[in-house]
Amino acid sequence: MTVPTAPLALGIVGAGIMGERMMNAVLGQDAPLVRIAALWDPAPAARERIAARYPGVPVVADAAAVVAASDCVYVASPPASHLGHARAALAAGRSVFCEKPLAVDLAEARAFVAEAGQRGAVNFPFASSLGVAALAQWIAEGAVGTPRRLTIEVAFARWPRPWQEDAAAWLDAPREGGFTREVVSHFLFLSRRLLGPLDGLDGHAVFPEPGRSERAVEATFRAGGVPVRLRGRVGETPPDAHNVDDHNTWTLEGEAGTVRLRDWAIAERRGADGRFAPAADAMPNERARPIALRRQLEGVVRMTRGEPHALATLAEALEVQEVVEAILASRAA
Repeated sequence: MTVPTAPLALGIVGAGIMGERMMNAVLGQDAPLVRIAALWDPAPAARERIAARYPGVPVVADAAAVVAASDCVYVASPPASHLGHARAALAAGRSVFCEKPLAVDLAEARAFVAEAGQRGAVNFPFASSLGVAALAQWIAEGAVGTPRRLTIEVAFARWPRPWQEDAAAWLDAPREGGFTREVVSHFLFLSRRLLGPLDGLDGHAVFPEPGRSERAVEATFRAGGVPVRLRGRVGETPPDAHNVDDHNTWTLEGEAGTVRLRDWAIAERRGADGRFAPAADAMPNERARPIALRRQLEGVVRMTRGEPHALATLAEALEVQEVVEAILASRAA
């Protein structure tokens, strides 16, 4: 008879958008692989909101109490605090699941990755995306053939997006925020995961408003030798966008055909008529996101147990961050 394994004790630092999404993923599990051991946020209002909305979640007095109660600590606080919480968790023998970017200082991020070993991973949900799995299968089956070019386009009616207003203080600041760190990084990870190492960067960012994050980026680079063109804009969503607030496409063209991921979740193939058709089981991001996060939790369990997993490794996250920061450091004249 198989002895049941106790659910993994997951601690959460940060009760913002991502912290709450992860809580909902834990609470929405069919089989309880993970339980919420403790949650802390430095803002009293955030702690009160969670206590009222989720009465079964243990809200604790500080980050140290989260670490003490947990097998793994999920760091969902603003970027400048990531490494402090992650290092505290590792020092106590816990594993770490961190939001991106790893840090606001690249030298610190490099040092952390060198010291952390295999006890950490980063929350890039494309690692568990059903849409990405469809792309990977199509590519493996030869739908693209030899890749010729990759195009990444992201567009926003405004930044931060309406649902991010509570975090605007850091999300629209040049040190921690901006859409390149928050959104483009996901598509860089996707490129790295499906195609290979990122190199050969030539890009720039536009910062038209002092004290605020970028409003445009352009870049070219290679992913596994495939030429990539990246374009991002705020205030310029295309007229045919399915979502006027937040539109994105990751389009891989090859000698045999073209596939793309649209609006975070929809895997599509270009037909002979030039039109894109979605995978038969494609679903919008609102439905796909919770599934991906629950699959991420399965990876967190495996990572904490020292088993193979598909989560974004610390090394992959650092490679993405190197490219992001290089784009942002190259300001357009």
